Amino acid sequence: MPEIQPFRALRYSPAAIDDQARLICPPYDVISPSLQRELYEASPYNAVRLELPMEPDPYKAASERITRWLQSGVLTRDDEQALYPCFQTSTDSAGHEHIRKGFFCALRLYEFSEAQVLPHERTLSGPKADRLNLFRETGMNISSIFGLYADEHLEVDRLIGEFVDGNEPVMDEEFQGVRNRMWKISDKGLIARVQQVLLERKAYIADGHHRYETGVAYRKLRAAENPSHTGREPYNFILTYLANIYDEGLLIFPLHRMVHNLQGFDPGEFIKRLEADFSIRQLKGRGELSAYLDAHTSEHAFGVVTSRGTFGICLKGMAAAILDGVVSGPLQQLDVVVLHEIVLRRMLGISPEAMRDQANLVYTENDCEVFDAVRNGDIQVGFIVKPTTVRQVMDISAAGEVMPQKSTYFYPKIMTGLLFHEL
Repeated sequence: MPEIQPFRALRYSPAAIDDQARLICPPYDVISPSLQRELYEASPYNAVRLELPMEPDPYKAASERITRWLQSGVLTRDDEQALYPCFQTSTDSAGHEHIRKGFFCALRLYEFSEAQVLPHERTLSGPKADRLNLFRETGMNISSIFGLYADEHLEVDRLIGEFVDGNEPVMDEEFQGVRNRMWKISDKGLIARVQQVLLERKAYIADGHHRYETGVAYRKLRAAENPSHTGREPYNFILTYLANIYDEGLLIFPLHRMVHNLQGFDPGEFIKRLEADFSIRQLKGRGELSAYLDAHTSEHAFGVVTSRGTFGICLKGMAAAILDGVVSGPLQQLDVVVLHEIVLRRMLGISPEAMRDQANLVYTENDCEVFDAVRNGDIQVGFIVKPTTVRQVMDISAAGEVMPQKSTYFYPKIMTGLLFHEL
């Protein structure tokens, strides 16, 4: 596995601020303008003011705030290097509780070609330019990437679990229905044992591809500017939350597709066109669709929601028979690839560029939103998909492939503001 290191985190000072629940926020890429305003109003010290400032020059605003908050004691630097376990507790729609367990560390940056850190998504130039400006102006990782590793014997889970059971968290706050508890491990012996277990394992990026690639670019810039560069400087590492793929609390939600603004779209004609490649069953709404998808555990099956009704569709033959020569074997196993290539591109004529730019396509993790949007006439057709599995993420990454945009939604998001990593 890539080298992981403890680090001296920059954190909010409990002595300066008593209600730390008002300080944390999601990562920048899921903060809507309305949530951004709401977070600004929550506290003059909310992490959104560093992660996604509203000022005309957001990068300068973030940098100046960091300086002021350090001087005033709002932010404080830990006096020793540490790893930071973080457990996130959430409840699903059925009322079941899930606890995802992981820890924050400093992860050494590698080129993807070195096959130490493996991606599964393509990135866009705009977000990377934005994050690079923030890195350069602030000299800090404000939000963490989310990485996975495979520890089938749960050795790291056991080591960290024993520590957590015997120590009080340094933070215990709830945000958007998710409880975030964080501890601090400074024991060098325990840290060394965690490092040793993970030494031979690869890291897979679950979330934060843009930030990771930005970290690599920033490292190159700093190394070129530093005649005394050794490779041990903090800028050679990036703030990372690592979780075990065998953790029972690791959840991936599906991201459903909603299509709009297609010229001449006719739902009846579209359903007829689907019959060429899919078996089709008309269903009585959301409940029957959920049961239909649950019953199709291995086939490429989807829900189709239109103004003419709700349908369950399942690919008749093998995906390879249709997709050979178009996409690789590992990608042919993914439902979203089958949906994008056969239905969205070939049948509906949505180009890869339009999908990337979301010209005709928007995404939601809430299937109720799909039904509501069709009912209200906001979209022309919605597609309900099953979640990508963690094993598929790892297989695609290991094969050097990348998934279509919005193939995974790891829940919950890693909160920004629990700690920061200085570069």
